[in-house]
Amino acid sequence: MQRLIAKFTGFTAIVLTLVFTGTGYAVQLPDFTDLIEKHSPAVVKITAVSKAASQRQTQQLPPSMQNLPDIFRELLEQRQAPRDRGSLGSGFIISADGYVLTNDHVVSNMDEITVILSDQREFQAELVGRDERSDLALLKVDAKGLPTLVLAQGETLKVGQWVVAIGSPFGLDYSASAGIVSAIGRSIPSAHTESNYVPFIQTDVAINSGNSGGPLFNMDGEVVGINSQIYSPSGGSVGLSFAIPSSLALDVVAQLKEKGRVDRGWLGVIIQDVDKNLASSLGLDKPMGALINDVDPDGPAAKSGLKAGDLIIKFNGSGVHTSSDLPYLVGRTAPDTKVPLVIMRKGKEQTLRVTVGKLPVSPEEAASRPARVPAQDAEDVLGLVIAPLEQTRRGGAEAGVVVSKIKSGSPAAEAGLQVGDIITQLAFTDIKSSADYQKVVKGLPKNEPQAIRFYRDGRAIFRSVTIK
Repeated sequence: MQRLIAKFTGFTAIVLTLVFTGTGYAVQLPDFTDLIEKHSPAVVKITAVSKAASQRQTQQLPPSMQNLPDIFRELLEQRQAPRDRGSLGSGFIISADGYVLTNDHVVSNMDEITVILSDQREFQAELVGRDERSDLALLKVDAKGLPTLVLAQGETLKVGQWVVAIGSPFGLDYSASAGIVSAIGRSIPSAHTESNYVPFIQTDVAINSGNSGGPLFNMDGEVVGINSQIYSPSGGSVGLSFAIPSSLALDVVAQLKEKGRVDRGWLGVIIQDVDKNLASSLGLDKPMGALINDVDPDGPAAKSGLKAGDLIIKFNGSGVHTSSDLPYLVGRTAPDTKVPLVIMRKGKEQTLRVTVGKLPVSPEEAASRPARVPAQDAEDVLGLVIAPLEQTRRGGAEAGVVVSKIKSGSPAAEAGLQVGDIITQLAFTDIKSSADYQKVVKGLPKNEPQAIRFYRDGRAIFRSVTIK
């Protein structure tokens, strides 16, 4: 029995050896040493300081204590000098004459920016330009013959591809970390704007505070991304990091060099994703495209004939699979460029020619909810009681009917409508009055999803509603 076990154990060892050697796991693991040694000298550490006010701020005692002796007054008064605010990040040199690329959030609103090289040389940097929407900033230091990195042109990343990051996490200079590309084209919510103009690269590379602005390399030593954000409940790396693609950075750098700002294309539409029910109401087999909720009456889209309810499925030859695809495609298009736009309108495909405008610096704020007015009491087949629309502010609905009551469990309630919503379109028919609404409602079929468009807090929304 013991001899049998020994033979079996030996056979198992042989099999395992063959499996691991045959698959070549050890051979496939990359060696990053040459890449890091060659390219780390062009990676820099960035410290920035926002100077506080020079005057001391004193918190005075209340009037009832003003008559205390000076010795007690000095003990009780809280004298606090304002403190400088600092920022720490990374960056990399993109030209031998001193241009440095980093994240905008590392240097924005800072008075002094210092660039520290790997050989410990320090330079005071000038801010050439910054772009909040892409979170990129271009700096310039007074130096020549500096080591440089190359931004990849036309790089096609694939999920699973090895990548390397170099930066200064928590101030630990020139630290390297490696991982793989987890996903591409990620749309990450932005604190600066509703539309996201960056299709982020998601990786599992260990990125922490201080890595912001540092390079993300492919195995050829080209910079394929600029590390920008992490997702972390604790503030440390949990394997979800996001980088700005080099293809976008190249355009941003060129514009910042030329004019210190970035001009983006603009359509003047508000869009949303399409779910399964909306897709059915639009005559689609599956969800796709960017559904137009609202159109700026003075924007390029309105001038080109686009309407609320149109579904954009292609922009300038590129497919629009979800609503997050459109802002990036439009934003990278130069203003005043005329491009083809493929849409679905009432179930039919159409091609329009649109002249792209220039994205405003400060988009107009959404209007407030209109005043409510008395309504009738009878509930219709959707479970709604509606009232005529008397007044709205600019940016909201110009015509429609106001929801004044919703029956619990009704089709409208299941669709997510609320009291105060303004219905402007039903089954792709414009609703301008109570008579329009009643006429459309009477003709609605049962058990077929119908698109309904309404305003809430100045924002247009599409949903689907089904009479069962």
